[in-house]
Amino acid sequence: MAGAVDLAAEKFHALLVEERTDRVVVLLNRPEVRNAIDQQMVDELHIVCTALEQDPKVLIIAGVDGVFASGADIAQLRERRRDDALQGINSTIFVRIAKLPMPVIAALDGYCLGGGAELAYAADFRIGTPNVRIGNPETGLGILAAAGASWRLKELVGEPVAKQILLAGRVLGADEALAVNLITGIHEPAALLDAAHDLADRIGRQDPLAVRITKSVFHAPAEAHPLIDQLAQGILFESEAKFHRMQKFLDKNADKKAATAAGPGTGDTANTATGEKNS
Repeated sequence: MAGAVDLAAEKFHALLVEERTDRVVVLLNRPEVRNAIDQQMVDELHIVCTALEQDPKVLIIAGVDGVFASGADIAQLRERRRDDALQGINSTIFVRIAKLPMPVIAALDGYCLGGGAELAYAADFRIGTPNVRIGNPETGLGILAAAGASWRLKELVGEPVAKQILLAGRVLGADEALAVNLITGIHEPAALLDAAHDLADRIGRQDPLAVRITKSVFHAPAEAHPLIDQLAQGILFESEAKFHRMQKFLDKNADKKAATAAGPGTGDTANTATGEKNS
C-alpha cells in the first residue's frame, strides 16, 4: 500500500496544486506547449490521485493561460511504439481520475483537444468558457483516441455526435458543446474557476459518504442493479449523517408549522432568532 501523500510537500513541475479542506485544485501547467499532456504530467496526476484516494476530496482540474490542454505531447507521442500503446499511459491515469471517490470537475478554457478532451471526459462535471474548442483530431494524425474517447464520448453525447468527433474530426465550440451537454455551463474566463468552486461548494453541502456511494453506484454496470442500490442504501441507512440530516429536516419543518400556527408575523421573529430566513 502506498504511503501517505502530503500534496503540500510534493514538488510539482507540470501541475500547480492547491489543497483545501474539502477540495484540491489542479492547474495543468505547461503553457509553453499549451498544457500538452506529457509523461511528467501523467506521473504527477498519479500522485494527486493517490492523495485523493487516501483522503477523498472534490477535484477541480483546469489549465493555465487560457488553455485546458491541447492534447498529448506530440513530440513524445511520435516516438511511442506498440509496447507503449499497450501500457495505456494516458488511459490508465484517466480511468483512475474517473474512479476517484469524490466528484471531479473539469473547468475548460480554450483548446481541449485529443488527450486533453479525454481528460475532460473522465470528469464528472464539465463547465467551460465561450473560448472552448473541444474534440478529438487523432485520426488526422494516424491514430485513434484510445484514452477513453472511443467509449466514453458516445455515453456523453450519443453515437451520432461522437462519430462526427471521432471519425470526421469535428471540433465543437462552446455553444455546440453546451447543446449536446458535453459541458453544462458557459462562464467568462475570469469567472470560470469561481463557477467551479461554486459547484464544489454545492457538492460540499451534501453528505460526503452519500456522494461517494452514489457516484460508485451510478457507474456500476447495469447487471449490478438493483442489488447494488439496495446494499448501498443499507450502508447509508445506518450512517450517523442520515439520522442527523433527517432529524434536522423534520425539526425545521416542525418549526415552520409551529410558526404558521402561531399566526402572521411570528414566523419571521422565530426564524430570525435562529439566523434563518423564510424560504
